[in-house]
Amino acid sequence: MKKLWIVGAGGFGREMHVWARQHPDHGRAWQVAGFLDDNAQALRAFGDFAPIAPLTGHAVDPGALYLCGLGLPPVKEKLLRPLLDAGAEFLTFIHPRALVGDRVKLGRGVVLCPGAIASADIVLGDFVMLNLHATVGHDASVGAWSTLSAHCDVTGRVQVADRVFMGSQASVIPGKSIGSRSVLGAGAVVINDVPADVTVVGNPARVL
Repeated sequence: MKKLWIVGAGGFGREMHVWARQHPDHGRAWQVAGFLDDNAQALRAFGDFAPIAPLTGHAVDPGALYLCGLGLPPVKEKLLRPLLDAGAEFLTFIHPRALVGDRVKLGRGVVLCPGAIASADIVLGDFVMLNLHATVGHDASVGAWSTLSAHCDVTGRVQVADRVFMGSQASVIPGKSIGSRSVLGAGAVVINDVPADVTVVGNPARVL
C-alpha cells in the first residue's frame, strides 16, 4: 500500500484530507500519510489531526503518491513544480460522489470534489480542480492548473485556458473562451470572450 501525501495544509488541503479518506481506495491502494507544508503549525487550531512534514527540501518517495491540496493556480504551480521535476507521482482524484461521463480526458493530478460533474466529450488539463458541485458541459475544455471554485458552471463548448481561476458560482455561457491567467470573480456571469490576464466581475461580467 502506498503512502499519500497531501501538498498544502490550508483550508482546501484539509478538505482534501476528508475527501481522500472517503475514497474507496483509501486503506486499499493507498493510505493518507499526512501533509507537506512549511507551516508546521498549520493544523494546531484544528487539533493537529495529521502529521505535517516540511515541503521545502522534501525528498520525493518513488513509492508514494501525492495529492494537490492547493487552490490558487499560481500557488499550485509554484509549489508543485519542484515535486514534479523530482519525479513525484500525483494522484488524479475523483471523489465517489463526483460524476464523470463518456469521452472525458483527465490530466495528471486533476481533482474532482464531491458533486463535481464533467459531462461528455471534455478535456481537463493537468492539475485542474473542480470544487464542490462545479460543472463542465459537453465539448468544453479547461486548461492546466485552472481552478473552478464551488458551484461554478462551465457550459457547452466553452474553452477555458490554462491557469484560470473561477470564484464561487461564476458561470460562462456556451461557446465562449476564457484567456490564460484570467480571474472570474465570485458570481460573475460571462457572456463575452474574456482575454488573457484580466479580472472580470459582475453580471454581465466586465473587466475590473
